Amino acid sequence: MIGIVGGIGPYAAVDLIKKVYDNTVATCDQEHLDTVLLSISSKIEDRTEYLIGKVKINPAYAIAEVLLKLQDVGVTVAGIPCNTAHSSKIFSVIQTELKKNKSSMKVLHMIEETVLYIKENYPNLTKIGVLSTTGTYNSVIYKSHLESKGYEVIRPTFKMVEKLIHTAIYHPEYGIKTVSVPIHPQAKKNLMKGVSYLKNQGAQLIILGCTEIPLAITETKINNIPTIDPTKILARALVRFLDPAKLNPLKIT
Repeated sequence: MIGIVGGIGPYAAVDLIKKVYDNTVATCDQEHLDTVLLSISSKIEDRTEYLIGKVKINPAYAIAEVLLKLQDVGVTVAGIPCNTAHSSKIFSVIQTELKKNKSSMKVLHMIEETVLYIKENYPNLTKIGVLSTTGTYNSVIYKSHLESKGYEVIRPTFKMVEKLIHTAIYHPEYGIKTVSVPIHPQAKKNLMKGVSYLKNQGAQLIILGCTEIPLAITETKINNIPTIDPTKILARALVRFLDPAKLNPLKIT
């Protein structure tokens, strides 16, 4: 059974479960893989706010509690639809908590899966752009994982991340966490400025490194540059782990 940690943000989890279904070979209800989404958003501190020091409680503990609840109902592989939650300061504590509770559940690592996907499907590209919130930016999770594989990583300036990308997610009036359906035009405008900057800096491919960003940028290519959706990659990895025969063929555009 597949488990999804919800509440980090809630629409990102809905997006993940939809993409699990979208990438599963099934001709009727009964052929879909058993999936559980558990959202306890009130208990999980904001990951970025923790990483930048605005909150003191590590959200890892609440995330681990959700994972253990998922295991209790039969989940064997789980995904966390939040890039920032995979920073070492959070993800390592999640793993420690699961180990303390003798968990046998597999929790996939979204960033590792994304880097592997790029390596396998875009073997000739070397310059990777990353859009993210300030928490993911400061934790350098994408930068470190990509550079360890020999990629050149292109990111906006921190000032641009603060002013445009982070604001597109967190702004109290138009941010995607506030206005998810439909996405506010200003949020997408901010994100597209980030995309243009990365393109102008030479990025050959752009990772949408916050699970709210693919809710706004649904294009698989912009100006002939591929955009990479880690949520979709995580969804495919969950299906593959549970039953490779159920995974829809990959279409690279």
